[in-house]
This record gives sequence, structure tokens and C-alpha cells, in this order.
Amino acid sequence: MDEIKRELKKEPMTAAMLILNLLVFLLVEITGGSQGIEHMLECGAAYTPIILEDGQWYRLFTCMFLHFGMEHLANNMLVLFVLGGRLERTVGKIKFLIIYILGGMAGNILSLILDIRSMEFAVSAGASGAVFAVMGAMIYVLLRSKGRVEDITVRQMVIMAAFSLYFGLTSSGVDNAAHIGGMLSGFVLAVILYHPRKIRTSVP
Repeated sequence: MDEIKRELKKEPMTAAMLILNLLVFLLVEITGGSQGIEHMLECGAAYTPIILEDGQWYRLFTCMFLHFGMEHLANNMLVLFVLGGRLERTVGKIKFLIIYILGGMAGNILSLILDIRSMEFAVSAGASGAVFAVMGAMIYVLLRSKGRVEDITVRQMVIMAAFSLYFGLTSSGVDNAAHIGGMLSGFVLAVILYHPRKIRTSVP
């Protein structure tokens, strides 16, 4: 238990996002169920016509904490659990939170733009845009860290990202725009925010 507490202190933002997503899911389940479209809209899921016509832009944020069923939640939280702590320990808790929130919202904005262009609308929810932002940021961090951060290599990270994107592209009912937008945004945000200190060496 003490070891778990020490680990949580090292990555408090990752722990907070995991707990928040879980608590929101339980609340949605108790109040009406996470599989019901109407209830999910009441809870803050994204739907382009409502966002545009009623000016409910907050949905680009609230939808990141909603999930359609336990499997949807578990898949996103598993990736966040595996990568979030490592990224947070490397870039710091504030920068991690910025990458998670802004990257996730950027993915949702791209999804909104493509919805407007295609005029094909669907109710959207999930932390996957933010999770893919963590992936994108992790790729950049690995590139800046000579290909390894703790026990993860850049090769492993690229394979994980490629597999995740492929799975989304070959599955139905997946907001791939949010995935791609989140990953690209996470990479760009890491470029802006992550500046590892160079170790100075002196020759006597």
C-alpha cells in the first residue's frame, strides 16, 4: 500500500484522470446507463448539430470523460495507465495535464470539422483523443531521449500507436478523426513543452 501511495505521488495527474473517468462512468451508469444515446447527450457527449446550433462548445471537453460501456472505458484507461505515468514522470505533472486536456480537445475539434465537411453526424464520447495525445507526446519524448524512456523504446511505442490506429480504422463506430487529431496534437504539444536539460560535461 505504501508503495502504491508513493507511485501515485509521482504521477498524481494520471491517477486523477483515471479516477475521474471511472467516477464519471459510475455516475452515468447509476443515473441512466452509459449505452443510452439520449442519456449520454444529457451527460455531455459531443454531437455536432447541438454544438453548432446551441453553442454548447463545452461538449468538446465533457465528452472526454464519458464512455459507451465498460469495454470502451477499460480500453482507454488501460493505455492511459501504461503510458500516462511514464509521460508524467518525464515531462512533469502540469505539462502532462496540458497535453492530455488540450490534445484531447484538439482531436475533438478535428472530428467536429470533418463532421461539418461530410455532414455525417454521430454522438461521440471517450477519452481516446486524450489518450492518443499521450501516445503522440510519448513518441516525441522517446525521440528526444535517445529512443528509450524507462522500459519503453521508440520502436515499441510506434508499433503500439500504429496498431491502435489500425484497429480504429478497421472497426465501426470509432471516431478516427479524434484519434489522429489527438496523436498529432500530442506530438506538437510535446515539441512545444518538453525541453530536456542537457548535461554539461567539463574536461579538466
